[in-house]
Amino acid sequence: MKRIFSKEFWQERDVEMFIGQQLRWGVITASVIAFIGGIIYLISHGNGIPAYHVFNGAPEYVRHLPGIFQGVARLDGMAIIQLGVVVLLATPITRIAFSVVAFAMEKDKLYVVITLIVLSIIIFSIFSGLGG
Repeated sequence: MKRIFSKEFWQERDVEMFIGQQLRWGVITASVIAFIGGIIYLISHGNGIPAYHVFNGAPEYVRHLPGIFQGVARLDGMAIIQLGVVVLLATPITRIAFSVVAFAMEKDKLYVVITLIVLSIIIFSIFSGLGG
């Protein structure tokens, strides 16, 4: 029996197809989540008249993952839209993480190191809060 992380199990074309499918499904999933959130938001806030002369940023609870998840549990449309954005942002990051695995299966150490550096920079930028 071939192991799932062996080169014999995954051919190069299979890896390319998997990455393409992963990106496609990530975008589709994010779009569906944001669309559902938009519908819920319009149902609950669609009658309001916006005050365009006053800038109101996003509420504090949708600026962080725990608040987004709590809002989703309450079926808050704005939080569901934000979850769609988070899924959309996570899609290429998971692609980079999968590329590390794919390069490791090919025993291409240089590309594993380069991809790990890129992934580390992205993760550091997201979680450090130093990016602006």
